[in-house]
Amino acid sequence: MALQHTKNQQVAPTLRRELKARHLTMIAIGGSIGTGLFVASGATVSQAGPGGALLSYLLIGIMVYFLMTSLGELAAFMPVSGSFSTYGAKYVEEGFGFALGWNYWYNWAVTIAVDLVASQLVMNYWFPNTPGWMWSALFLGVIFMLNYISVRGFGEAEYWFSLIKVVTVIVFIVIGVMMIVGIMQGAPNAGWHNWTIGDAPFAGGFASMIGVAMIVGFSFQGTELIGVAAGESENPGKNIPRAVRQVFWRILLFYILAILVISLIIPYTDPSLLRNDVKDIGVSPFTLVFRNAGLLSAAAVMNAVILTAVLSAGNSGMYASTRMLFTLACEGKAPRIFAKLSKGGVPRNALYATTVVAALCFLSSMFGNQTVYLWLLNTSGMTGFIAWLGIAISHYRFRRGYVSQGRDLAALPYLSGLFPLGPIFAFVLCLIITLGQNYQAFLQDKIDWYGVMATYIGLPLFLVIWLGYKLIKGSKVIKYQDMEFPESDVK
Repeated sequence: MALQHTKNQQVAPTLRRELKARHLTMIAIGGSIGTGLFVASGATVSQAGPGGALLSYLLIGIMVYFLMTSLGELAAFMPVSGSFSTYGAKYVEEGFGFALGWNYWYNWAVTIAVDLVASQLVMNYWFPNTPGWMWSALFLGVIFMLNYISVRGFGEAEYWFSLIKVVTVIVFIVIGVMMIVGIMQGAPNAGWHNWTIGDAPFAGGFASMIGVAMIVGFSFQGTELIGVAAGESENPGKNIPRAVRQVFWRILLFYILAILVISLIIPYTDPSLLRNDVKDIGVSPFTLVFRNAGLLSAAAVMNAVILTAVLSAGNSGMYASTRMLFTLACEGKAPRIFAKLSKGGVPRNALYATTVVAALCFLSSMFGNQTVYLWLLNTSGMTGFIAWLGIAISHYRFRRGYVSQGRDLAALPYLSGLFPLGPIFAFVLCLIITLGQNYQAFLQDKIDWYGVMATYIGLPLFLVIWLGYKLIKGSKVIKYQDMEFPESDVK
């Protein structure tokens, strides 16, 4: 059901359902393909070996698939831009939804700043003598305008950004397979023997698997954007399930096959894979494979692709955080000024606020305290996993409440399979990754409390916001029989 600013119900503008099926599909794809695949994938193979990296991507991929099917069931039934914040408030506890919403807004506002810093590093490849802040300011302006005009402007930009990334991955897989079977030259040592050298296929043991799982988990963050976009989707009852059903196959194609190709062409002991640095795109496994295939401009092409990935992440982040702030305002959990919409249905006041916060975070990295910036970054990363945990909990309680009230599951526009195994598996694995992000800090002779705080500060912050709301408002966990299920307005 579309949320709206009710200043004048007859003429008040509303969010526009202008995101088509192709937009939703590419938003979901774009959320899961970024520098984590193009740059960090080599480090995962190096640290855990080919088998360890592939198993990590497969496990996290299955977890994300279950999370997306859970979110798909919720979003198809109630397509709102508040997404899991609204679901958490309605089916878990009001303070829980409040904390989820503010944490997610903060998460993406800070992530925009991170992307602005990354854009400088990418542009430095072509223009080493140009001040980096100029590129960040330019790209912030571009991202702002794409979101300022209309939701269709955001959708079209994200469609083409994502299409570039998809084509790159497909070309990489095709060229890689041709090199492995000998149709193309450049990989004389390619083959399954790369899985048997040294400690392969599993190098570094369980500890390396945990470390790689964290990297992989961060790589997948953004797939939940489809839930936020549901509030402005055409025919959400049909388009959201369609996009969700494709998630698993995208994961299989874009991540599993890409990692398999890398591991068969480049031995995990190759020192070039150890590096995980967007500053030097020449060490990206994608660049190495393209270069070995004889594509001399591989580094320049991959640099352009990674710039696209960075801008895509920033564009999606601006959209997600703006819509979340708008919904919080509509629900009375943020200042009402952020609930105002333009005639074209864009929450511009929320957009202004998000842009200012992103710019301030960016400036703190450029001209301020680097320690403050790093803490902001760590807090932001943690909140992404908290959002996933919130999705699993909200879906589990939604389904239990729906059934306990005697409602017919066949009436749901989309039904997530393997319930309750799916959300429980996703919750447990996500919780392990969340708590294990810096487990090494506890294994030292003297606990690294600074490292612990820098990594886990997002968890107590979330709890403080949640419990603070609970104490002030007196909110309680919603019983199954008291849950309200609005009549879905999906088509």
